[in-house]
Amino acid sequence: MAEATPTVAEALRGQFDQFTRAERQLADALLAHYPVAGLSSITALAETAQVSTPTVVRLVKKLGFSGYPQFQARLRAELAETISSPVAKHERWAGTAPEAHILNRFADAAIDNLHRTLSRFDTESFDAVAELLADTNRQIAMVGGRITRSLADYLFTHMQVIRDGLSLVPSTSSTWPHYLLSMRPGDVLVVFDIRRYETELIRFVEMARAREVTIVLFTDQWGSPAVKHAQYVFPCRIEVPSAWDSTMVMLFVVEALIAAVQTQRWETTRDRFNELEGLFDEARLFKKFT
Repeated sequence: MAEATPTVAEALRGQFDQFTRAERQLADALLAHYPVAGLSSITALAETAQVSTPTVVRLVKKLGFSGYPQFQARLRAELAETISSPVAKHERWAGTAPEAHILNRFADAAIDNLHRTLSRFDTESFDAVAELLADTNRQIAMVGGRITRSLADYLFTHMQVIRDGLSLVPSTSSTWPHYLLSMRPGDVLVVFDIRRYETELIRFVEMARAREVTIVLFTDQWGSPAVKHAQYVFPCRIEVPSAWDSTMVMLFVVEALIAAVQTQRWETTRDRFNELEGLFDEARLFKKFT
């Protein structure tokens, strides 16, 4: 499968260390309000980032664009992708689908998503988040959207074996203020949000951040608007030949994160595992064959 073109956000993050100080300042401004910041005039963008217009031109060319109009055209195309309905996504894939069986096409796309995500993955952020989740002085909350709440549930269920001090925030937004009430500075909120980004979820993240909660965001390659409130962001590729997006890569990262936290807290986790097994036996939850 041919390598797909990275999003502008991926290119900005991937080349960030190669930029000048002014270009990094501009990149930060673009990522903080992505992709909307790049859809304004070149003068307005330069003023927002407090850099010169030549700096904007240089950065755009470093990203591989011939000029600002081509750069904006890419951003507009990306914006259209983030608001695509399931029907639109299906029609796009169906129009270019090869003859191979859907299992093979889906597997190729999913594996490509994994490779491309890991090729740009920030392992330092991963290690830092594992440290945060292992720190029992911090309360940890997890929340997801209409589809991604299953990932929040999965992370919560596994983390319950490893440590106390966890909460799974339900999808009913009317209950969210109750959860915010218990959040303290330094606590952690793990959020899952992919296109078409959910406005109530973004507002919840904003309110949690106002309470000095550390935000860990799992999102797609374009990036949820919640990015601007997050201290740690894990962009994962999600496109597959389907009307729905794939969360396989996110699940992979979540499972790796669970393994990392478990390793850090293995002595305690082992004791909790043993106690939990006793409770399973007492409740006769699983069938015994002996």
